[in-house]
Amino acid sequence: MAKTVKDVMNMIAELGIEMVDFKMVDIHGQFRHVTIPASDFNESIMQTGVGFDASNYGYAVVEKSDMVFIPDPDTAVVDPFCQIPTLSMTGNAMIIDYPNNRPLAQYPRNIVLAAEKYMQDTGIADTMLILPEFEFYLFDQVGWEVQSNAIGMQLDARQSYWNSGVEGKGCVVPKQKNYHIAKPFDTTYECRSQMCMRMAQAGIPIKYHHPEVAASGQFEIEPKLGKMSFMADASMMIKYIIHNTAMEFGLSATFMPKPVYGEAGSGMHVHMLLLKDGQPVFSDDAGYAHLSKTAHYFMGGLLKHISSLCALTNPSTNSFKRLVPGFEAPVTVGYATSNRSAVIRIPAYAKSPAERRFELRNPDATCNPYFCYAAILMAGLDGVKNQIDPHENGWGPYDVNLYNLPEEEKAKLKGLPTSLEQALDALEADHDYLTAGGVFPEELLKNFIKQKRAECAELSKIPHPAEFEKYYNL
Repeated sequence: MAKTVKDVMNMIAELGIEMVDFKMVDIHGQFRHVTIPASDFNESIMQTGVGFDASNYGYAVVEKSDMVFIPDPDTAVVDPFCQIPTLSMTGNAMIIDYPNNRPLAQYPRNIVLAAEKYMQDTGIADTMLILPEFEFYLFDQVGWEVQSNAIGMQLDARQSYWNSGVEGKGCVVPKQKNYHIAKPFDTTYECRSQMCMRMAQAGIPIKYHHPEVAASGQFEIEPKLGKMSFMADASMMIKYIIHNTAMEFGLSATFMPKPVYGEAGSGMHVHMLLLKDGQPVFSDDAGYAHLSKTAHYFMGGLLKHISSLCALTNPSTNSFKRLVPGFEAPVTVGYATSNRSAVIRIPAYAKSPAERRFELRNPDATCNPYFCYAAILMAGLDGVKNQIDPHENGWGPYDVNLYNLPEEEKAKLKGLPTSLEQALDALEADHDYLTAGGVFPEELLKNFIKQKRAECAELSKIPHPAEFEKYYNL
């Protein structure tokens, strides 16, 4: 049930709130925040907003960088990590333009709302439901150093196989054997249960949590299906809760796609389906995997634009260390039922018409979730509008393990980009589907590409410890 301004005022009074925290989002998908005393909070702030300087948020703002943040009362939750009673809200950024302020088109939350409006204007659907799966690592210890005379990192997970000689009680997990493992090996169960309870308290329904494949502390928390704009906000809060709860338990959480060499990487598979007038758009008993023509065209749009999508769904150089064969990560542009080697998987367990859907398996949680989800929707809608059939384009269905194909057959398959630079090249060449309807501003994409290219250039200049092993004595 949506909250009103009056509801927020009542929460402040009834819960003894002393501070009100406004959480904004930068271009990379990180929270920034500004806090005011609760005694200064009033109804006019919900209308006129709170001024802030957006110059350090990464956006290429043509106008002056002074912005106004308008809190959304429906996002009001008590922040469990603040000792002083604090109410937290997110919302939208506006450009100061008296007498009527204008939405900052580059602001992530505004882009998600624009994408939903564009979908409704097409008449294809009125609601997109998504379910992102959050895979992450929990480490007992982590540290890194990047200096002229010292470059390296160290991390540790108590349960990991590499501690078999020192753990003392024998509670270590063999390499790549952590999936659904139970106590006493599952040493972070209470931590994750606390995370899920806090997510529920924040209004985010949770499906389950469990250990993932990697023995070095990999886990997953999966929420339930939700409206795309809600899940974008929820994704930010889920990551916030995971990071902060881990700290309380003396752990460090990371969504870095490939933090451990030789172990499984962490993705953020995104399940999706469309509704129109409350009815499922993707269901058809006569279609492949019981999916409708619209669903297939939507998949076709995703597969056509997958290379450029990767720049927004996998926007770190580390992302592409995960997208390699051998670790259940997708590497092939294609679709199939119950096949984790293709970039689109249709879950066989989703049997009822209301549940029929597919998942895009390449994204990871280093993305800005607002950009990621909006881009996925825009690519899919482009596929429906242009009737891009994935089968006719040779993208499947692949009902075989693509990792085990003979080399001559693998050579015929199209693969995902193998680096962030390749993905950025693709985004530069292929982004008209994103700017359709003015959803993604051209200046935002140019600025995003510029910043990410700078990241790539910076990292390419830093020697890697493994290079010493390979080349030091040549």
